[in-house]
Amino acid sequence: MLVPCYNEELTIAQVIKDFRKYLPGIEIYVYDNNSTDQTAKIAAEYGAIVRHEFQQGKSNVVRSMFREIDADYYIMVDGDNTYPASQAPILLKEMKDKNCDMVVGDRLSNGTYLKENKRAMHGFGNKLVKSLINYIFRAELKDIMTGYRVFSKRFVKNYPIMYQGFELETEMTIFALNNNLRISEVPIGFIERPEGSFSKLNTYTDGFKVLRTILNLFRHYKPLQFFSIFAVIFFIASLVFGIPPIVEYFRYDFVYKVPSAILASGLMLFALISFTIGLVLDTISVNAKKIMQIFLQNS
Repeated sequence: MLVPCYNEELTIAQVIKDFRKYLPGIEIYVYDNNSTDQTAKIAAEYGAIVRHEFQQGKSNVVRSMFREIDADYYIMVDGDNTYPASQAPILLKEMKDKNCDMVVGDRLSNGTYLKENKRAMHGFGNKLVKSLINYIFRAELKDIMTGYRVFSKRFVKNYPIMYQGFELETEMTIFALNNNLRISEVPIGFIERPEGSFSKLNTYTDGFKVLRTILNLFRHYKPLQFFSIFAVIFFIASLVFGIPPIVEYFRYDFVYKVPSAILASGLMLFALISFTIGLVLDTISVNAKKIMQIFLQNS
């Protein structure tokens, strides 16, 4: 089990005890990310294997976890005691029964997150991210941002982590969708952090980073669709500025609105360039996807 931690001294002991209760004999790795409190000491006292990641950011922690640890299945959970350990056997069973690559602990379907979460903008952000990803990648996922997941070894050893912070969950979800990896969701409960424990997620700053990540990954994984949006915008703008000069020419055999004609020509050129860029990058993206599929088949 993998537990990325930063200043979780109030909750880490309970997390370790609960998961040992429901999964006896499990190896628990707590990766401390420069905590300024007693997180690492407490985790060691309760029998966890403590390691340290000195590059700040959850993605840096998970990158080290995935690189350093070999297992058949990986349970990852935040160290804030907001996710129920009692659901871990159910998530593992789902992984084994359906031969999944990623099983997601879904906080949203049963309403517990909306009931427990006191930060309204977090709920709105979850819905926005979920809607965008489902629309762009034609999926029907119910919870994108949850920190409670189970992974196969195939996923862990082939997933390239590119971002640094709380964009991680978004990135891994899009990676799985783009590469046709099996995803399953299991509804779980959610408990708000205890008093005195604080979330490291900044609603606005990290929310903006997540949205930027979605757009970047949309551009990387689906470049034809991405650049076609700009091509259509430029094409429509070209028609708006170009139709009046064309009408003038047929009516008077002369173009009076020369600047509009030049602007329309430039916009049409931008539309063609955008579409061409999309076509070229789409070819590269498809070939990269084929290579990844070969790696995944041999994993």
